[in-house]
Amino acid sequence: MLKQTTIQQTVRTVGVGLHSGTKVELVLRPAPVNTGIIFTRIDLQPPLVFPASATTVGDTRMASTLTNNGQRVSTVEHLLSACAGLGVDNLYIDVSAEEIPIMDGSASSFVYLLQQAGLQQQDAAKKFIRVLKPVEIREGSGASEKWARLEPFDGFKLHFFIEFNHPAVDGTVQTAVVDFEKVSFVKDVARARTFGFMQDVEMLRGIGLARGGSMENAIVMDEYRILNADGLRFDDEFVRHKILDAIGDLYLIGHPFLASYTAHKSGHGLNNQLLRVLLSQPDAYEIVSFDDEKNAPVTYAEQSQREWVAA
Repeated sequence: MLKQTTIQQTVRTVGVGLHSGTKVELVLRPAPVNTGIIFTRIDLQPPLVFPASATTVGDTRMASTLTNNGQRVSTVEHLLSACAGLGVDNLYIDVSAEEIPIMDGSASSFVYLLQQAGLQQQDAAKKFIRVLKPVEIREGSGASEKWARLEPFDGFKLHFFIEFNHPAVDGTVQTAVVDFEKVSFVKDVARARTFGFMQDVEMLRGIGLARGGSMENAIVMDEYRILNADGLRFDDEFVRHKILDAIGDLYLIGHPFLASYTAHKSGHGLNNQLLRVLLSQPDAYEIVSFDDEKNAPVTYAEQSQREWVAA
């Protein structure tokens, strides 16, 4: 049987919120079967729980934000991407502020933290969302058109196109395909960092965003070039980070996907709309498990051996 997983032991770290600029303590704890991913704001009295789900997402400006009773936990996508990439089904996440720390702007710090905690298999079947027919969401038209689509696929594959009309971005690969039957999340996706433009910083800070952003936790560009002294980690790091974001956004469905995801200029908002459209069509998906690992897609059957290396 392909089993559900959690972590073996509690681990913690401290960082800064990308948008709030606030110091944040993050604690990851093992959770029982069928718990899912549960965020808890431990700075509130009493502590407030935020289940990771498509329907608890509120604000999607620059990040995916979970809301409950007027409170929020924002920038959850990088940590959720690491959970999806390493196959963690059940996890308690305690956070001491309204935002998950940005760390280095990628998912690699969360991968390291999870690997330090160790993987624990649980005595229950892992559940998957199998897409049965294409589902799509579109916005805008012409040059401003954005879209995202889920289609049936025996595994998990993402195909992303970006378009920023910026010299530094245009000079890189702007299309990427990641098929997890063939590549590793840890090696090929997790290290791709978020990015931003200097000309947007004042505007973002004026609306309470990007207050913790720096070249330590993002790729930063002026009007012409990348300002980070170390350059890019991948030739296609910009589009790979969009794939990293999409993996985290899609994991808010509550289970790993058996699907192919394709997107053109999509973001957190469109990704969440796509999940809501899928959930509104009960004939478009089913929840499945694999009693025999031999029947499971390679993407997931080999995930623990591929991703859980010695940290």
